[in-house]
Amino acid sequence: MTVPTEAMALRVFGEEAAATFGEVYPDRPAKLAHALAGHPLLEIDALARLAERIRPRDLEHNAATDLPLGISYADTPSNGLSVHDTIARIDECGSWVLLKQVQQDPLYRDLMHDVLGELEPRIEPVTGEMLKPVAFVFISSPDAVTPLHFDPEYNILFQVRGTKTMTLFPASDGEIVTQHFRETYYGGGPRNLPWREDFAERGTAIHIGPGEGIYVPILAPHWVKTHGAVSVSLSLTWRSLWSFHQEDAHRFNSRLRRLGLNPAPPRPFPRGNLAKSVIQRALAKVERRLGAG
Repeated sequence: MTVPTEAMALRVFGEEAAATFGEVYPDRPAKLAHALAGHPLLEIDALARLAERIRPRDLEHNAATDLPLGISYADTPSNGLSVHDTIARIDECGSWVLLKQVQQDPLYRDLMHDVLGELEPRIEPVTGEMLKPVAFVFISSPDAVTPLHFDPEYNILFQVRGTKTMTLFPASDGEIVTQHFRETYYGGGPRNLPWREDFAERGTAIHIGPGEGIYVPILAPHWVKTHGAVSVSLSLTWRSLWSFHQEDAHRFNSRLRRLGLNPAPPRPFPRGNLAKSVIQRALAKVERRLGAG
């Protein structure tokens, strides 16, 4: 990741937050203090203008109150509004808006690089170069629910307006996220997870308000609920070479399973999955060549 060398006018993380992040990264969640609350790029009016500038395919919105935690993405209801009307009426329309890949806008790209640049010295000695950094913004009505899911990236969620509670589960819990589910996901399947009530006792609920955030470990299942006011959150994500090797290993295991074999799951960090990754990439390259021919 190329990070601008100009000094920031305002540090986003204090020494305590940066030290806490360094202690838990990469496999434990943590609550972190930050200085992004009130940032002019993250006000509703600025985000409404951003939604007009970015690619239409990078805008998502849906009805978001009273959703079951295990609802599939395909079954998530529409709110009957355009994304721009949803933002304008976010305080009353019971909805959720996601602005994806907002680093396509130069102002938000610079913000992303500045923030992640503060943590780069604590990330790269542990998981190597920060790859594919991406920025997302969530705008949510009061009492909106984001169902149970996992993400294939390391993630810090910065709360800048309103309050929400994120309930996280261990990435290693093979009952909440089975190997078959992960293999299906990396083959293009959904990431929203089925829910069982007995899962609830396994979760850790973290409540955040403006100026607070959460580091979410890669592949850790979680669900989110906002509270009695409009919520705005910035999510900054990145990948590592290890995470790509693990992804390849899941895809290779899926190949083996189709042959009737029962492969061992990918090895957890810090152990590597290089052998499976190399074989998977070689096979995928052959398939692309045969498809092109």
